[in-house]
Amino acid sequence: MDASLLGLFFSSLVSSTLLPGGSEAYLAWLVSDGEISAWVLIAVATLGNTLGGVITYGMGRLVAMRYPFKLLDKNKHQRAKRWFEKVGSSVLLLSWLPVVGDPLCFVAGWLRVNAVMGIFFIALGKAIRYMLIAGLFV
Repeated sequence: MDASLLGLFFSSLVSSTLLPGGSEAYLAWLVSDGEISAWVLIAVATLGNTLGGVITYGMGRLVAMRYPFKLLDKNKHQRAKRWFEKVGSSVLLLSWLPVVGDPLCFVAGWLRVNAVMGIFFIALGKAIRYMLIAGLFV
């Protein structure tokens, strides 16, 4: 496997956990370089970033085992829970957003949002973001 693809995968993975990262800039550089198909780059970045979102979702599920969300009785916590229940897993389309995206994945896991639909929406949102970024630099 090409070292650039491996670097993009890990950059995307780290960028989608609670740690900061710069996968967008790396993707833009690789797309503008033109040596690797933009579609391959988008797929690798999306895969890594989705896996990072799934890890963050899983961390939320682990926290839920020890600290169920129902134990949080503050109004803002209950309001967030009702909003998540109303909107459902489709809110994870926003998992690509800076600052709020990773916490959305975490809370979705904590609230035990449907994992299959959650992963679908995480992947879709992240793919759209990477397609837009790649489209700017082709």
